[in-house]
Amino acid sequence: MDKNDLKLRTKNFAHDCVKLALTLPNNYLANHIKGQLIRCSTSVASNYRAVCLAQSKAAFISKISIVLEEADESEFWLEFIIDENIVVKGIALPLKNEAHELASIFIASRITAKRD
Repeated sequence: MDKNDLKLRTKNFAHDCVKLALTLPNNYLANHIKGQLIRCSTSVASNYRAVCLAQSKAAFISKISIVLEEADESEFWLEFIIDENIVVKGIALPLKNEAHELASIFIASRITAKRD
């Protein structure tokens, strides 16, 4: 997967998380989760774009670490949505799995960058 494919994949992930967040009920817990999920999932996409423009190996490692943290946080909030039965599990589970896959990709990228 090249960087343009991953740019699109992270952007689609952000769009899908925003769409899910906007379907959550209007209560204190769900409103908190909406904000958190929208923030971290869109951060995955926007910060990955910054990774692609990194000027040095150190900058790449630093920026990819941010993306990794945001992908992991997205996975947490999606898991929390499932745990709290806020939406039907089948709706949030594919996004939770995508967050996990993205985090795995970013972990592998960071390991490779540190090794080189």
